[in-house]
Order: sequence, then C-alpha cells, then structure tokens
Amino acid sequence: MLDLADRHARHRQNVLLVAVGAYIGVSLMANVMSVRIVLLGPWAIDAGTFTYPLTFTLRDVVHKAGGRTAARVTIVTGAALNLVMVAAFWVTANLPADQTVGPQTEFGNLLIPVARIVVASIVAQVVAELIDTEVYHRVMERLGPRHQWARVVASNAVSIPTDSVLFAIIAFAGDVPTAALVQIMATNVGLKAATTALTWPLIYTVREPGDPEDPAANAPVPVP
Repeated sequence: MLDLADRHARHRQNVLLVAVGAYIGVSLMANVMSVRIVLLGPWAIDAGTFTYPLTFTLRDVVHKAGGRTAARVTIVTGAALNLVMVAAFWVTANLPADQTVGPQTEFGNLLIPVARIVVASIVAQVVAELIDTEVYHRVMERLGPRHQWARVVASNAVSIPTDSVLFAIIAFAGDVPTAALVQIMATNVGLKAATTALTWPLIYTVREPGDPEDPAANAPVPVP
C-alpha cells in the first residue's frame, strides 16, 4: 500500500496534469470564441472572456503543484500551441476546397480573423501570466503556506488588468469604436475578477508540506 507521502505525491501529479491540460484547452477555446463580440446586458464583451479567466487560477494551481518552472513552461507551451492552431486554420482555409461539397468559404471567413486575436492573446497572456507567476511566487515566499488564497488574489489583481488592456488594444483597436473598446476592457476586468472570486478555492486542491489551512479548516467550529 502507498504511504501518505506517496499518495500526496500522486495526487499532486494528477492535479498538475489536469490543470496543465485544462489551462491549454481553455486558452485555445477562448481564442476561437473571441472572434464574436457579444452583449452582456448593456456591455460589449468578446465571448472568449467567458472561458479565458479560468486560466489565471489554473496557472496558480500549476504553480503550486509543479513549481514556478512548470508554470512558465505551461504558459510558453500554451502560446506555442495557439500559434500552431492559427497556422493549421490558415493552411486548411487555403487548401483547394472539394467543389462537389461546395466552396466552403465559411471556414476561412470565421477562423482566419482568429489570427489577430491569437497574436493579441499570446502577447497579453505571456506578459500578464509571467507577471502573475512572479507575484504569486513573491507572495508565497512572504507568507509561506499561510493564507494561500492571498497568492491567487494578489497575483490575479495585477495580471488581470494587464491582460485585459493589452488584449483589447492589440485585438480590436481600429476595428471597433473606442467606446466599445473601453467597454470590452472594463467588462473583461470585471468578469475575470468575478471568476477569480469563484475559483480561488481550487488552490486548495493541492496540499503542500506544512499546509496549516484549507477552507474546511477555517470554517467556524460549532459550539456545543
């Protein structure tokens, strides 16, 4: 039978694999969804914002489960796979279509515009999430295993506005009215902050040596 240390190591490895896969999958999905600008109530927003904010907390889980190097490798790998996705879309859209099926121009019309969005996403993602990595690491060094939620909140508080402003400017400036661009930035920040508020407990899916707390441990103890 596995002892406790082995079970914790296996659990950490499993969480790391799931978090890395989810991070990259959500990143790819968000970049395709961002082609469409939708209304959230009165606010304009790129649809990728519905899934992309998950990457920030997922990055923090990768950092906790695998360390700072694993987080950096995951960020760079995600950026590289987004570039591969754009190249695959471009090649597919430019290959001769089987005319017995039809011209099939919809594929290129829909997915070729992803290129600018992916470039914007890669620049914003790499800059913002590398900043996220450094802030997370500094908070972790300062607080140790205490108040792990603060790592997520502090790192995301810096990286979310950085990502939102960079992405909106690179992806949409010149193509959408200025008012809509500002709305996209503001709504991005708000929705990403709300996602952080909902997902920060994921950091406790990974135990680390010396953990003195988790959400259950901090729950009030009933008084008889």
